[in-house]
Amino acid sequence: MSDALPTFWTTTERAVQDGALVKLTLSKPRRKDPATPRNLYARPVEIRDERLLQVTHRYADREEAKNYDYDSGLAYLREQLVTVYYNGDLFTTDAKLSVMQSRKGNARLRGDAVTHAPPVLAHNRDKHRDVAADRPYLHALGITTAEGRVTAAGRRKYKQINKFVEIIDGLVQQHPLPAGAHVVDMGSGSGYLTFALYDHLVNTLGLDVRVTGVELRPALVEQCREIAAENNFTGLHFVEGYIDSYQPERLDMLIALHACDTATDDALFQGLQAQAEIMIVAPCCQKQVRRDMEVPADLRPLLDHGILLERQAAMLTDGLRALYLEEQGYATKVFEFIPLEHTAKNVMITAVKQPGATGGGAQVQREALKERFGVRRHYLEELLEGRC
Repeated sequence: MSDALPTFWTTTERAVQDGALVKLTLSKPRRKDPATPRNLYARPVEIRDERLLQVTHRYADREEAKNYDYDSGLAYLREQLVTVYYNGDLFTTDAKLSVMQSRKGNARLRGDAVTHAPPVLAHNRDKHRDVAADRPYLHALGITTAEGRVTAAGRRKYKQINKFVEIIDGLVQQHPLPAGAHVVDMGSGSGYLTFALYDHLVNTLGLDVRVTGVELRPALVEQCREIAAENNFTGLHFVEGYIDSYQPERLDMLIALHACDTATDDALFQGLQAQAEIMIVAPCCQKQVRRDMEVPADLRPLLDHGILLERQAAMLTDGLRALYLEEQGYATKVFEFIPLEHTAKNVMITAVKQPGATGGGAQVQREALKERFGVRRHYLEELLEGRC
């Protein structure tokens, strides 16, 4: 009985040395406390060619992952199993070993010969790509408490951050950025997405990039600069200016979320001019095309309703934008990136540069759409033709 815990940890250490560790979990908290994770989930990962132990803290409403070197990680888990949790389960490539402790302090082991697949070390294979809530800049931005807990007011923004990072992660895996890439967030606002983007690209993925947030309001620019300095984010910068006037020498990834009306087109035009590798926009306040639209006679019973006409105009505006991007050699996707309860501005367009792409029949398709709805002008088209 007294050898149960030492045997459990000796076996764990041997599995680590042999490269046979698949995962290790701690469960059954000794006390009911919302501040205590329901369980801990540890697994080996490889980040920037370094083997680490990633420990995910699973709460009722969130997960937070932290990376440790093996010695520190195992020491942390050993202490947690003595003070916080009753049960531990070790999974290796050829066995499962469990230790169960009673409230009286007794412990017993149970072993099973079970085959498990070898551990997947790639950090981005698991669903732990979110931004941990204990990141200091999230507190400075008002999303979390000083203890690293998401506030009630910050929950929606925190979910948006994680979904945004997930989308960016997928795009970068699909289309890797070149070394020294410049990422520009047009209309960065309070900066919470910009900070999360930089943190993920640089500190999680280990990429060699610099990020610039462009914002018109001086107070927000200054606030973001201060937070970036406090967090030692040396490759993150904020500049004051309009979207259409900021013209960097290099632009590899363009982001423009909730830029109003034709400001989205200004951002896309900047990306096209710079031949950006990746572009991500979430349009807002679609007015320009709607003013120009003529409703086809057969659609009037449907579009005579103002709310439906507004939605049709927004769909038409974004559909034409996607076609313009395809004409310029980009593969595009248009999708809902966050549920409506978080924001009504939930349509996102992503564009990834495709070398040698010709745009196919995009021009024919957009001209047919314009004729169908009586659209004589689209601001992005005018920019591309040099009329603005």
